[in-house]
Amino acid sequence: MMHSRDSLASEFQRLQDRPSAESAPPVLSLFVAQVSGDAAEYEQRLRSVLSPAVRLGATADFEQESLPADDVPDWFAAVSSGNEERAPQFARAGHDAYVEHTGGGRPWELQNWLYRFDPDEDSRGWEWWDATQAGPSRVHIWVDSWGESFFGCQDLLWAAYASGAVRIDGPVIQKSAVWAAERGATH
Repeated sequence: MMHSRDSLASEFQRLQDRPSAESAPPVLSLFVAQVSGDAAEYEQRLRSVLSPAVRLGATADFEQESLPADDVPDWFAAVSSGNEERAPQFARAGHDAYVEHTGGGRPWELQNWLYRFDPDEDSRGWEWWDATQAGPSRVHIWVDSWGESFFGCQDLLWAAYASGAVRIDGPVIQKSAVWAAERGATH
């Protein structure tokens, strides 16, 4: 799927403010994240990682050798740069859980991860939709995958694990009414 600067601007807005139920596509893809610690804090960390990346997608010159990473949280930069020991415990545990989830796959290097948000990059098969709390340590991550049940999402999984997930299941296609019902129940 190709992303446009307009779609990235809309995605950035959804990271800042929960979208309206009326704006939802017919179906969304759901990831269920078991998190260490508080679900609300986890959701905030995940949004704080994705927001600067999506903003870069809408504004950066991807012909540059490296992208500005000033707005990326320090803990995410540390865990994404081979400096796990400088990252907080939740990020180190997420790093290890991602490696286990991918069967020994290497975690993402920060610049490689940021370049996935290039609007001309077609390997990112999702756009952020929302996150809802489904329990004290469970968060539902909702993305628009344009109805596809299989799509490139390792970049999303890296951000989700590094933000403090200990296990992630999905994606599963759900009618957007399921998200809308949870959205209404979320504080």
